[in-house]
Amino acid sequence: MGFFSRQPPRPKAVVARPDHVMLAIDGEPVRVALNWSPRASRYTLRLAGSVREPVMTIPPRGSLAEAQRFLERHRGWLKARLDALPVAQPLADGGQVPLRGVPLAIRHVGGRGLVHVEGEGAEAALIVPGDASHLQRRVIDFLKREARADFEAATARHAAALGVRVKAVRLGDPASRWGSCSTTGTISYSWRVVMAPPSVLDYLVAHEVAHLREMNHSPRFWKLVRTLCPGMDAAKVWLTRNGASLHAIGAEEA
Repeated sequence: MGFFSRQPPRPKAVVARPDHVMLAIDGEPVRVALNWSPRASRYTLRLAGSVREPVMTIPPRGSLAEAQRFLERHRGWLKARLDALPVAQPLADGGQVPLRGVPLAIRHVGGRGLVHVEGEGAEAALIVPGDASHLQRRVIDFLKREARADFEAATARHAAALGVRVKAVRLGDPASRWGSCSTTGTISYSWRVVMAPPSVLDYLVAHEVAHLREMNHSPRFWKLVRTLCPGMDAAKVWLTRNGASLHAIGAEEA
C-alpha cells in the first residue's frame, strides 16, 4: 500500500483591477474612471459632476475586456456628452459665483476676516479675505454654510407641514442626483443647489421630505410634492436646463 501526500490547492491568481482606462476621442486621450461595483447589475457610463470625468461602473461578473468593448460602442454618446458640458468656471478673483440665483462678483481683499456679501443687486460682491491660493476653497466653504442654513430651514418647514420627522440633514456633492432620502429619515442634498434660485431649493426639499410619506414616485407622491411646492414644474425645468452649469462652477479647466 502506498502513501501519497495531498498538495494544497494553488491559490487562484488575483486579476488586477485598474482604476481607469484611456479612450481616444477625436484623437485625444480621455481618462475614464472604473468603478468595480459589487452591487451593480449592468455596465453604466456617466459623467461625474464637478470632476467632469467619465465614470464607468462594472458589475461583479464584468471584465475589463467587456468594459472596453462597452466603451467603444458608446464612444459617440460620450463624445456628445463631453462636447455639451458647460465651460468649467474656476472660482477666482474677478470672476463670478451665483448665490440664490444672484450673480456675485468675487473680490479678493487679502488680510483676515470672514467671507461675506457686500452690496445689493448689480453691485453685490462676495468679499474673500485670506491667502489668494485658498480663495476657491474659502468660497466653496462659504457656499456650503449658506446651503446648510437654507436646507435646514426649508426641511424643517416642509417636515412640519407633512407632520413627519427628519432624523438628519446632510450635505454632499453627488455627481448624479441633487438629493436623496433614506428610510431611516436622513435626507441628503447637494450644496450646489444654493447657487440656484430659491424656488429650486424649495422644490428639492419638498421632493425629499415627501419621500418620508411616500418612498416612491407614485401619483400620491407627486401630489404631496405639489402641495408643498406649487411651483414645482418650473423648478424641475430649471434644474434640467441648468443643472450641469452648477457642476461646472468650481471645476478645473481642461
